[in-house]
Amino acid sequence: MSAPPKKQSSNAIKFLFGGLSGMGATLVVQPLDLVKTRMQISGAGSGKKEFRNSFHCIQTIIGKEGPLALYQGIGAALLRQATYTTGRLGMYTYLNDQFVERFKHNPGVLHSMAMGTIAGACGAFIGTPAEVALIRMTSDGRLPVAERRNYTNVLNALTRITSEEGITALWRGSLPTVGRAMVVNMTQLASYSQFKAYFRDGPLKMQEGIKLHFCASMLSGLLTTMTSMPLDIAKTRIQNMKTIDGKAEYRGTLDVLFRVARQEGIFALWKGFTPYYCRLGPHTVLTFILLEQLNQGYNKYVINSQKATGL
Repeated sequence: MSAPPKKQSSNAIKFLFGGLSGMGATLVVQPLDLVKTRMQISGAGSGKKEFRNSFHCIQTIIGKEGPLALYQGIGAALLRQATYTTGRLGMYTYLNDQFVERFKHNPGVLHSMAMGTIAGACGAFIGTPAEVALIRMTSDGRLPVAERRNYTNVLNALTRITSEEGITALWRGSLPTVGRAMVVNMTQLASYSQFKAYFRDGPLKMQEGIKLHFCASMLSGLLTTMTSMPLDIAKTRIQNMKTIDGKAEYRGTLDVLFRVARQEGIFALWKGFTPYYCRLGPHTVLTFILLEQLNQGYNKYVINSQKATGL
């Protein structure tokens, strides 16, 4: 009598665990994301520098709005992870599994970059409405009281954006959002695997574990931050812009990039670099550690498999 076939982790579980791991990481790094957003939109239009550095930005927010303001827009941030990270990690895991099943070997660097690009684009498009709500909610506190949108929660933000500006406004800035996500995922996934292999198999001979994951993800985060920040600036400015007398503040991604460089200097394209980097590295570490633990628990207790991870 042949043994019953082993249970396989379903595609739905892969998407679910991807979203849960991203949401868990976001609960930790949300204040840095808010600081990054505030610094990116400071000086928009006027060219005047609002914050000296990240610490000054944090002090200003706490002083004017209170410590809880650092978690302003947390509902939108969690919704973004529930859509964007669910889509990108779920899609990447699915594509990776399909590659291994078809070709009987692990994907190379170029294959990983291609799969990361596709996964990033899919996740970003799905997550853009939550991204728009997040940008608006985290930036609202810096506006004069009369100009604030005063969204009460993420559902209120999505509803009001749809009713006041039309449903297409939910995908405002979708092109730079998708472009940024493609660059981020292509760079992040490929460089992470290369750094991890170097630290593990190179002269340092690091053992598999949190220390290895931390070092590889922080270097991957540095490279990813450098390549993706100009697109992130464009995305943030477009999603936060207002339409006055039927005329939008920016015409598109290139218009934002050229105007920021001309009015605020070329290095303004990397404004908010420190909080962006400090957010991206730990978020990557926490996301993948949580994802690995969720997969290990599911494989061990639900499908009775010792497979370590779904990636």
